[in-house]
Amino acid sequence: MLAIEVRNLTKVFNGFTAVDDISFEVKQGEIFGLLGPNGAGKTTTIHMLSTLLTPTSGYAKVCGYDIVKERSEVRRSIGIVFQEPALDNKLTGRENLEFHAMLYGMNKAKRKRRIEEVLELVELKDRADVLVEKYSGGMKRRLEIARGLIHKPKILFLDEPTLGLDAQTRRHIWEYIKRLRKENNITIILTTHYMEEADHLCDRVAIIDHGKIIAIDTPKNLKDRLGGDVITFELEGDIREFLNEINKLNFVKSVKEHNGKLTITVEQGEKRIPKLINLAQKMSISVSSVSLHKPSLEDVFLHFTGRTIREKEASQRERNLMSARRRFGI
Repeated sequence: MLAIEVRNLTKVFNGFTAVDDISFEVKQGEIFGLLGPNGAGKTTTIHMLSTLLTPTSGYAKVCGYDIVKERSEVRRSIGIVFQEPALDNKLTGRENLEFHAMLYGMNKAKRKRRIEEVLELVELKDRADVLVEKYSGGMKRRLEIARGLIHKPKILFLDEPTLGLDAQTRRHIWEYIKRLRKENNITIILTTHYMEEADHLCDRVAIIDHGKIIAIDTPKNLKDRLGGDVITFELEGDIREFLNEINKLNFVKSVKEHNGKLTITVEQGEKRIPKLINLAQKMSISVSSVSLHKPSLEDVFLHFTGRTIREKEASQRERNLMSARRRFGI
């Protein structure tokens, strides 16, 4: 059974296409990831699926409900944890949950019972009556997840759920999300730009860039598309001729040049490194460093886009999207 069905979904802001004709499906009980850099269109997609934005064209169904024609039904079926914090720091954890439960029309007895359940679920019962301003970043994130679950949604949207958290807390949240799906059979849709997060959590991943889905599959299958081993060289000198010679080698599957580095996908990488170094030296090219590893989602992203997801300098498109979000208040 499908939890989400998306067909040719598009969102345009004042002539700028933030989400460009995307289609995908999510199965019930699946953890599905939208993986891409800031400005790729992930959050805009989540906002359309949760009815916060109206699509320019295309359609989508969430729990069988049309996101435009049946907004109320969609909203009753989902929970959402926004990228930006949305808790009241001057209230306790319990009071934040109480307020949210009231918005869903729960009577007092039901609210009390459900609040205890979700506090126990996110392991915050002992901190329930402490002001949120005294919570750690991880505790706040867990409370936001609890709030998203207060009305027992069938689907939970998590927009960059571990953004800004330290590595240890991030991993704790990961394990909690996996347990949440296992114990409650809830469908989880998350956006992330952390490769390791997508690899660790998601049953399937859609890689999104420039508003388009460029690949979709399980993390394992995406990495298997590259195959073999990945060798990364840092080189000094004119590498154009070296590139031409590498592409002629029968054991080389693919070559990408990026920011002064060469990423080469080969079989039996440990046996190929000496030959590649010798070839570079014959062409008077200095090898500054070399590394060998199995393909990662970072390598998959580089393969499909020609750049890494970790690049800090925003592209012009990303700056446009940030500007559009500020303009439209999203």
